[in-house]
Amino acid sequence: MKTLILGLGNPILSDDSVGLRVARAVKGKLNQPDITAMETSLAGLSLLDLLAGYERAIIIDAIQTKEGKAGQIYQLEPEAFDATRHASTPHDVNFATALELGRRLGLALPRQIDIFAIEAADTSTFTEECTPKVKEAIPLCVEMIINELR
Repeated sequence: MKTLILGLGNPILSDDSVGLRVARAVKGKLNQPDITAMETSLAGLSLLDLLAGYERAIIIDAIQTKEGKAGQIYQLEPEAFDATRHASTPHDVNFATALELGRRLGLALPRQIDIFAIEAADTSTFTEECTPKVKEAIPLCVEMIINELR
């Protein structure tokens, strides 16, 4: 099954980079021609171009919830993705809306989309380092994704 591992985030905004870091680590552990690992800072409609042509996608991003604890890992459905930092911007649409639009336009989008979100403590400090709890969650999330691929 042609699969895309897609890490989202901003590499210079502390925990917001966690999706990028997980995707990079997963890529280092894979050696399967039908699995592509990629990192991007894109969001909304711009993600459709990246997703098109894959049967399955695993998306990794930072999330901030009211009751969450830094480093907590969630598995979400695409409809829940609007809770993440990248899901909606004033100039774009949220992820669920982008998927619906892409499907209505007839794009060959993945039938199966799995989302791994890691609770972020800090997504606004300019640094290339994640906070300690988020950094600890990265190898755990990588293993969860590897197991999901099996």
